[in-house]
Amino acid sequence: MKGGADHEDLHEQAESCLARFRRFGNLDDIDKAIEYGARALDLTPSGHPSMSSRISWLGVYYDERYRRLGNLDDINKSMECGVRALELVSENDPELSGIHPSISTHGDPADLEKSIEYKSRALDLTPDGHPDLPRRHAALGGSYSDRYRRMGELADLEKSIECDSRALALTPDGHPDLPRWYAALGVSYSDRYRRMGDPADLEKSIEYKSRALALTPDGHPDLPHRHADLGVSYTYRYRRMGELDDLNKAIECDSRALALTPDGHPDLPHRHADLGASYTIDIDAWEIQLTSRRSHTDRYQLMGELADLEQSVQCYSRALALTPHDHPDLPTRHFDWATSCHHQYQLNAHPSHLAASLHSFRKASQLSAASPRDVFHNAFRWAKLASDHTYLNPIEAFRIVISLLPHFIWLGATTAQRYHDLSSADSVAVRAASAAIRSSEHSLALEWLEHARCIVWSQTLMLRSPVGSLTPSDPLLASRLQSVAQQLHHASSGSPREYSDLLAQARSLSGLELFLQPAKADDLIRAARYGPVVVVNCHQSDCDALVILPGQVHIHRTDAANQGLRERGFHLMNPPPDPDVGAVLAGLWKDLVRPVLDHLGYLVRPEKYTTRIHTKARYVGRSHERPPSCHMVSHWCVVILPLHAAGDYDQPRSRVFDYVISSYTPTLTALLSSAPTVANRPPQVLAIGQAATPGRSPLQGTVKELEYLRTHAQSRLAYAELTDSQATTVAVLDAMEQYDWVHLACHAHQNVDDPTKSGFFLHDGTLDLAAITQRSFRNKGPAFLSACQTATGDAKLPDEAIHLASGMLMAGYPSVIASMWSVVDEDAPFVADKVYGRLMKDGKVGNGEAGKALHEAVAGLREKVGEKEFGRWVPYIHIGS
Repeated sequence: MKGGADHEDLHEQAESCLARFRRFGNLDDIDKAIEYGARALDLTPSGHPSMSSRISWLGVYYDERYRRLGNLDDINKSMECGVRALELVSENDPELSGIHPSISTHGDPADLEKSIEYKSRALDLTPDGHPDLPRRHAALGGSYSDRYRRMGELADLEKSIECDSRALALTPDGHPDLPRWYAALGVSYSDRYRRMGDPADLEKSIEYKSRALALTPDGHPDLPHRHADLGVSYTYRYRRMGELDDLNKAIECDSRALALTPDGHPDLPHRHADLGASYTIDIDAWEIQLTSRRSHTDRYQLMGELADLEQSVQCYSRALALTPHDHPDLPTRHFDWATSCHHQYQLNAHPSHLAASLHSFRKASQLSAASPRDVFHNAFRWAKLASDHTYLNPIEAFRIVISLLPHFIWLGATTAQRYHDLSSADSVAVRAASAAIRSSEHSLALEWLEHARCIVWSQTLMLRSPVGSLTPSDPLLASRLQSVAQQLHHASSGSPREYSDLLAQARSLSGLELFLQPAKADDLIRAARYGPVVVVNCHQSDCDALVILPGQVHIHRTDAANQGLRERGFHLMNPPPDPDVGAVLAGLWKDLVRPVLDHLGYLVRPEKYTTRIHTKARYVGRSHERPPSCHMVSHWCVVILPLHAAGDYDQPRSRVFDYVISSYTPTLTALLSSAPTVANRPPQVLAIGQAATPGRSPLQGTVKELEYLRTHAQSRLAYAELTDSQATTVAVLDAMEQYDWVHLACHAHQNVDDPTKSGFFLHDGTLDLAAITQRSFRNKGPAFLSACQTATGDAKLPDEAIHLASGMLMAGYPSVIASMWSVVDEDAPFVADKVYGRLMKDGKVGNGEAGKALHEAVAGLREKVGEKEFGRWVPYIHIGS
């Protein structure tokens, strides 16, 4: 019969066993804790006020055993107990504070959300002064840390440090939990050091981990872990400072951790791997000396590298052998073993070592129980290594990397987090395309550049994509997919996992295998429908131009050296006046642009293309005498290098605008998507003017600018203005929904910390990129961004085209006129007058009309201010169709 004091006694015995296990690490104690806890639960009467607490404590016991033995069955039982316990209490029940939910951190991010939610609720209900308050803070900090490692959100790491610090502050000296809190805080500071690179965090990490180690008695089950954690921080400091003493301390810590870890312990593979990594650092130091051409004797005296290699091989081999097949660390173990085998192959060129290396590189790059972030980085490191050693199959490696990108840049992460992750991807698109070009895989290079650039934009476009092709096959699936996509696009309640599952379901239907899949080269080359498209790719010593003509792709390799182009281009990050600008533009012309134009046959065009370009006759609209249009796609040209202004301005007929009308596009898909509007009515034009924005300098030129627009629009098309106090963020966005064309004459800025916060300064605040791209504008015409820095990209994310101009393109405006840097106030009305004078004659904006209109307007500006006044005319660019 249930009842009496038996369940109370058993519960107390279970808690005592847990305390002994935490102190001495005897496995028998945790087994008994589970046994007594299960019996106590079985004897607790239904409806008893302690029922939820009993279930929760049983989950704690399973969790402790999982941490010791690594049995996934234990963590699953622990999670079950946590969920069951929470189901028995209401949200405000004081009993909730006694619940210790344990949620698995290896799988669905939704589990981590539950863990944080439950532990936050438990903490909120724990009163000040309660003896369990430090543990509640520490438990919540642990969940934030787990989610940070899974998702990479910096805010989670900051919250983890905050919780761990609070737990430490609330714990008195001599308390047995003190070493745990020091250790947890030390790990969090290590993580923040890796993310932010602040050496102060690294020093704090070593300080707290050292304290945790000093407070952990001999024989304690956590002692090996304390040594291993401290070794990690010493390794980081060695890599930063290069002090051999830190490397020796790291090896000492790793060796001690391994020696103290008993056979059969789930952490044993990790201990072997850590020690192997420390010896690998020795090997890396040896390779540095090798590349520095020091003598063979000096290399041996430096480290004794061959002995280190043997130690590394042994450690990595043992770590891999001891790691279970379904363990989340298995891909990392394979990667370590692959690099170790590669080191051996470099030493002895034995085919078996190369085969073993490739086998493990492939295993390391397979999605499994491991974090997708780790698997992506494994594959990318393999690909980068293979770029230098082609026998490691760079094409195979990069193919895997590109396929893993959607898992790494996860749709469920915030936009800011996705951009941060991309900053760690280290120009993956450029590297992959360069490898493909070197292998003469030109179509593959084109596809990889398209699929691995502007990823966040591409995800946004995918969420907005129509599902019409799915509707006939499965209308219910199409409706659900459309609904979830819209929720995700507007950052509401949509589930990224559900969206992925629905996509997979759709692609399983006959004839829909390629539904919403990235475009192939055969589709991408259709972007050249209005003229050639030149895709520039520069990496290390290579600079290539993929020249796309209607129906075909040609490769043209220039003689430009990427490093030289980058060094010259960075001068333009600070706009003219700059005495080197002329030399930069001349170098671009000679090394990159002229060879491409020559390849296209444009340098032998009729004389009329050049003789009339500086004359006022250019404005009479004789379109048959204009140069052909040419679109350019580049990972950093608009950010750093203004290819549309390339030319030797000391020589005749040596300017790009003599031969082509230049436009840009962030991706080929954007060019394909930016179809011109065909309407049965004249277009409706919206003009936004901010002559006196609160807190900003006056822009008197905007008044004249809008006067020109009114004059050109008169009696031709519908026209509306929002000026000064009328131009609020909400009013402007709503008006943009209603009108076809938009002209924004105002201040703007580029936010380097969060590019999605870049925006236009309006009367009541900033209309930022995030708000603009939330809208899905349909059937729009051109957008003229007569503001500063509207096409200034982020040098840290050159592949992403994060600027206001591309944002307008992605929001639904097929043609955008923008500026690379600040423009002169008196020039903006002049350019606008010339552009709209041409566009509003017949309302045509398709077939590159906006680019042609800007080409003519800027030619007039050059004639007015002088050709070498680069700061006046170079900023104006056209993006889109």
